[in-house]
Amino acid sequence: MTSIDIVFIINSILLGVGLAMDAFSVSLANGLAEPRMGLPRMTIIAGTYGFFQFAMPMIGWFCVHTMIEYFKSFEPFVPWIALVLLLYIGGGMIRDARSSGEDEETGRLSYAMLFMQGVATSIDALSVGFTIAEYDTMTAFLCSLIIAVVTFLICVAGLVLGKRFGMLLSSRAQILGGIILIGIGIEILVSSFT
Repeated sequence: MTSIDIVFIINSILLGVGLAMDAFSVSLANGLAEPRMGLPRMTIIAGTYGFFQFAMPMIGWFCVHTMIEYFKSFEPFVPWIALVLLLYIGGGMIRDARSSGEDEETGRLSYAMLFMQGVATSIDALSVGFTIAEYDTMTAFLCSLIIAVVTFLICVAGLVLGKRFGMLLSSRAQILGGIILIGIGIEILVSSFT
């Protein structure tokens, strides 16, 4: 392995860590809301975030190589889309927690919500397609795959931490999870202006 290969791998890992922070926070919120979540469910949730973190840079890379003008006109709306999705999901979690009290199934994440979370937390990764535009197809694929694996591992850690604290916080955990999701949406929007 050459030093260029090592630099590529390190850069891809660091890119994955940076991109996975929103997904980590959402995983933490999901673990808080569903403290009795089992390993198969954790794998599905973390795998979904990893898949979207893989797909979005590849879609961005594809757009750069095929329809760059259309993608550039769409890019300013990315933070707003993430904000709306996370406000909807977070607000729903808070509403459900307040209306159903101690029902332990309330915090269970539906597949539709998981899909929306996956899109919302990875939509900013579309821009990564610009940063890896000089890569050939196989290199872009490998970079995106490394990002996906890093995201998966970080999200599993977020789910485990969330579960531990969720057991302690009981019914307030879902409200806290909703607040975290809304905060992430606001942070994505605000950071797009800086």
